[in-house]
Amino acid sequence: MAKLHNKVTREDVDTIKADWLTDNVIAWYQEVLEHETLSRYPTANVILLRPSMANMLLNTPDPTTLREALPSFTETSHIFLPINDSRTTTVPESGSHWSLLVVSVADRMSFHYDSLNSANKKEAHIVSEKLGQLLGVELDFKDLDDSPQQVNSSDCGVYTCLTMRHLLVKRLLKRQKGEKVSMSMSSKEVDAAKGRRLMLQDISNQRKSAERRKSR
Repeated sequence: MAKLHNKVTREDVDTIKADWLTDNVIAWYQEVLEHETLSRYPTANVILLRPSMANMLLNTPDPTTLREALPSFTETSHIFLPINDSRTTTVPESGSHWSLLVVSVADRMSFHYDSLNSANKKEAHIVSEKLGQLLGVELDFKDLDDSPQQVNSSDCGVYTCLTMRHLLVKRLLKRQKGEKVSMSMSSKEVDAAKGRRLMLQDISNQRKSAERRKSR
């Protein structure tokens, strides 16, 4: 297993067990997807934008000032952004809800997946508009009302991560060239408890891998 840059703390692990996921956990999960999945598809031009940059897009009046801090979107087909309702860039973990925005650059569309009755619709729409400015196109924003819904107040981050994985692994990376892919999640069930267990298993595997490297 490749060495990751994002390190999960004891507090992060506690949130994975039974709480609201931190920014760092979601950034770590994205890096796992990049190393374990995206790395096997070198021609896939997909960007998993970190929570910190999505938050900067939301809270920066002029998104063009962020251009140098963001990756190049020139050849990008899709952009995944975890959306948080925090309205500050200076207070860590200040938001109260996660959702997912997926941008199809070629189709000039953005899709919002919210597990809590579109609670982040406004924030996601703002980010979509600002990303459109950076891309030089007007994105058609779709708030999908068939997104799987959480059954408690703490699973939104898990739903965001599992929806991201499903759309990336089961839809975008499996499509044939020129094939249209459905972005609906209406037929997908999300098992948050299982998702949490798999995250904890990934962390355990990474730690064992790190220990093996140290012992060489």
